[in-house]
Amino acid sequence: MTAPDHEPHEEPPAPGTDELSVRDRALLALERRPWPGPGAKERAIREELGISPVRYYQLLNALIEDERALREDPVTVNRLRRVRDARRGRR
Repeated sequence: MTAPDHEPHEEPPAPGTDELSVRDRALLALERRPWPGPGAKERAIREELGISPVRYYQLLNALIEDERALREDPVTVNRLRRVRDARRGRR
Protein backbone atom coordinates (compact mmCIF):
# COMPACT_ATOMS: atom_id res chain seq x y z
CA MET A 1 0.00 0.00 0.00
CA THR A 2 1.44 3.37 -0.95
CA ALA A 3 0.94 6.61 0.86
CA PRO A 4 -1.02 9.33 -0.88
CA ASP A 5 1.11 11.83 -2.75
CA HIS A 6 -0.30 14.88 -1.03
CA GLU A 7 0.42 16.76 2.12
CA PRO A 8 -1.89 16.39 5.08
CA HIS A 9 -3.58 19.61 6.11
CA GLU A 10 -1.31 21.34 8.54
CA GLU A 11 -1.68 24.73 10.10
CA PRO A 12 1.55 26.70 9.82
CA PRO A 13 2.79 28.57 12.86
CA ALA A 14 1.34 32.04 13.23
CA PRO A 15 3.34 34.74 11.45
CA GLY A 16 6.06 36.13 13.65
CA THR A 17 6.44 33.02 15.78
CA ASP A 18 9.84 31.46 16.16
CA GLU A 19 8.64 27.87 15.90
CA LEU A 20 8.84 25.52 12.97
CA SER A 21 5.80 23.53 11.95
CA VAL A 22 5.52 19.84 12.78
CA ARG A 23 6.13 19.04 9.10
CA ASP A 24 9.28 21.17 8.99
CA ARG A 25 10.65 19.43 12.08
CA ALA A 26 9.87 16.06 10.49
CA LEU A 27 11.79 17.06 7.34
CA LEU A 28 14.85 17.95 9.39
CA ALA A 29 14.58 14.78 11.47
CA LEU A 30 14.42 12.62 8.36
CA GLU A 31 17.42 14.43 6.89
CA ARG A 32 19.51 13.76 10.03
CA ARG A 33 19.10 10.00 9.79
CA PRO A 34 21.68 7.71 8.18
CA TRP A 35 20.42 5.59 5.28
CA PRO A 36 21.48 1.96 4.77
CA GLY A 37 21.25 1.92 0.99
CA PRO A 38 19.64 3.19 -2.17
CA GLY A 39 15.90 3.65 -2.02
CA ALA A 40 15.58 3.55 1.78
CA LYS A 41 15.29 7.31 2.17
CA GLU A 42 12.77 7.65 -0.66
CA ARG A 43 10.68 4.87 0.85
CA ALA A 44 10.75 6.57 4.26
CA ILE A 45 9.73 9.89 2.70
CA ARG A 46 6.65 8.29 1.14
CA GLU A 47 5.73 6.16 4.16
CA GLU A 48 6.47 8.58 7.00
CA LEU A 49 5.64 11.93 5.43
CA GLY A 50 3.12 10.84 2.80
CA ILE A 51 4.70 12.97 0.08
CA SER A 52 6.77 12.26 -3.00
CA PRO A 53 10.56 12.57 -2.86
CA VAL A 54 10.37 15.44 -5.37
CA ARG A 55 8.03 17.38 -3.06
CA TYR A 56 10.25 16.52 -0.08
CA TYR A 57 13.28 18.09 -1.72
CA GLN A 58 11.27 21.16 -2.77
CA LEU A 59 10.15 21.67 0.82
CA LEU A 60 13.61 20.93 2.21
CA ASN A 61 15.30 23.43 -0.12
CA ALA A 62 12.90 26.15 0.99
CA LEU A 63 13.32 25.14 4.63
CA ILE A 64 17.10 25.48 4.67
CA GLU A 65 16.66 29.17 3.82
CA ASP A 66 14.48 29.68 6.91
CA GLU A 67 16.37 31.15 9.87
CA ARG A 68 14.07 29.25 12.25
CA ALA A 69 15.38 25.99 10.77
CA LEU A 70 18.94 27.19 11.27
CA ARG A 71 18.20 27.91 14.94
CA GLU A 72 16.44 24.56 15.34
CA ASP A 73 19.15 22.38 13.77
CA PRO A 74 22.24 24.35 12.73
CA VAL A 75 24.38 21.29 11.98
CA THR A 76 21.91 19.79 9.51
CA VAL A 77 20.94 23.08 7.90
CA ASN A 78 24.55 24.20 7.43
CA ARG A 79 25.47 20.80 5.97
CA LEU A 80 22.59 21.00 3.50
CA ARG A 81 23.55 24.55 2.54
CA ARG A 82 27.15 23.46 1.90
CA VAL A 83 26.00 20.54 -0.27
CA ARG A 84 23.66 22.83 -2.23
CA ASP A 85 26.34 25.46 -2.72
CA ALA A 86 28.89 22.85 -3.87
CA ARG A 87 26.40 21.54 -6.45
CA ARG A 88 25.73 25.07 -7.71
CA GLY A 89 29.46 25.66 -8.03
CA ARG A 90 29.88 22.62 -10.28
CA ARG A 91 27.23 23.78 -12.74
